[in-house]
Amino acid sequence: MRKTLSIGIKEFRQIARDRRTLMILLFVPAFFLLLYGYALSFDIRNIPLAVEDNDRSSASREVISAFINSGYFDFVGAVVDDAEIVRRLDDGSARAVLVIPANFGRDVRTARPTSVQLLVNGDNANTATTVVGYAVGLVSAVSGRYEVRARLASPGGPLLTAETRVWYNPELRSTLFLVPGLLAYIAMLTAVVSTALSIVREKEVGTMEQVRMSPVGPLAYVVGKTVPYFLVSLASALAIVGVSMLLFDLPVRGSWWLLILSIGLFLIGALAFGVLISTLAETQQVAFQLALLTSYLPTLMLSGFIFPISSMPAALQAITYAVPARYFLTALRGILLKGVGLEMVWRDLAALVVFAALALGLASLRLRREWRASA
Repeated sequence: MRKTLSIGIKEFRQIARDRRTLMILLFVPAFFLLLYGYALSFDIRNIPLAVEDNDRSSASREVISAFINSGYFDFVGAVVDDAEIVRRLDDGSARAVLVIPANFGRDVRTARPTSVQLLVNGDNANTATTVVGYAVGLVSAVSGRYEVRARLASPGGPLLTAETRVWYNPELRSTLFLVPGLLAYIAMLTAVVSTALSIVREKEVGTMEQVRMSPVGPLAYVVGKTVPYFLVSLASALAIVGVSMLLFDLPVRGSWWLLILSIGLFLIGALAFGVLISTLAETQQVAFQLALLTSYLPTLMLSGFIFPISSMPAALQAITYAVPARYFLTALRGILLKGVGLEMVWRDLAALVVFAALALGLASLRLRREWRASA
């Protein structure tokens, strides 16, 4: 018992001296609690809703108010024609469009059965299913109020119904939603880990000293390190797309060249980020842990892969702007499922370019400082 107590006291002293371990023990659990508590939510809120009101009556305004005041939908603007509906669903400014037909108010006043149409972006099958459920429930509640006012129910059914149409993924197949996210997740994790471990391995075996003595500059060294992994990772990502097309009927409705460009930009940033991690770690174990914390968790939880960003608190939504997988997923789903062109995804690709440039620049600066300090 005394020996056990002595070992325990010694270990407490060692933990107190090792500030890194102490921070992991105290900070990481609290961080995970906050992250999971706020990000893991299956309630879909703040759904961007556009409205095409072809009736402009008090009855149509009542239906629109029911959607907006429900707390699930956010009104993002009115649309006037089909072309604007397509544009809003393609660029993601609206996830659903409510279409109210002409003569809607007259049908309500005369207790004649009528319907409204809801067009839903189905690139995220889980969100689309929830949105359809919300819409059907809201329309049923409004229909009940109409029946009470008319003091009769329509013999053929409810006075008001919702006709829902899901675009881009009509069958709401979860595979079409998950495969692009898995591609981003696998590509990010493997790219970051591969370059991070590669450079740290050179530090551990001592070959980094030879590189420092050579005439190769930091930027040339970073580029030389990332090019082989880039080619391997790009081939792997395209193989994933090909296998998904064969096994899961994944459509590629957009340009293959635009798809390759998007994957390439994302991989360049991920590989450069791995090099940056390698400049912060001295052992492969630390590099692997840093790679998991900085690539695995953000890509899985803060990119819109599983949990909608619009349902997160404002603070977490702000953090997601620093997650490259957020932009990659938007571009990837647009190219694969919607068939959009460069005019719809150029902002996301520009964000990937900025991330890649920052990662490459910071990695080169960190290596230059390390080499100067060791000279």
